Amino acid sequence: MASNLKGQLETVVELKCTPDQFLKLWKSQGHQIPNHTPSNIQGVRVHEGDWETSGSIKVWDYTIEGRPEVFKEKVEIDEEKKIVKLIGLDGDVFKLYKVYNGMWHVMPKGQGSLAKTVIEYEKLNESVPTPHIYLDFIVGVTKDIDAGLVLA
Repeated sequence: MASNLKGQLETVVELKCTPDQFLKLWKSQGHQIPNHTPSNIQGVRVHEGDWETSGSIKVWDYTIEGRPEVFKEKVEIDEEKKIVKLIGLDGDVFKLYKVYNGMWHVMPKGQGSLAKTVIEYEKLNESVPTPHIYLDFIVGVTKDIDAGLVLA
């Protein structure tokens, strides 16, 4: 029965930026992400560590479906495999989910790249919805970041 509570959602987003541009933003320029997607993310601050070290903890202020929410995460970046993983630690999503992690796996495609976008989750109970609104949110953020990086 508990296995119905765990799952993952994934989709692929085509990007014009290169995998290295996308990773560099998450690795060393995370403070600029709200500038790329101000309607989705209003702010981010370092809670522990710094902007550049894998394992640093950040707190994000964002809006989803008109509601302001907060998300505290630990970032892990695997430059060799081109993966960014945000491991959820605290925040509004944990009112519904016991586990909530977001991940991008960015692969080269032509002049740009493909970003496989994944949410790993575990619901607190059977009545909690599958986090489709959060996947849509992450896809929107990813597209906004891509547009900002291509203009830069």
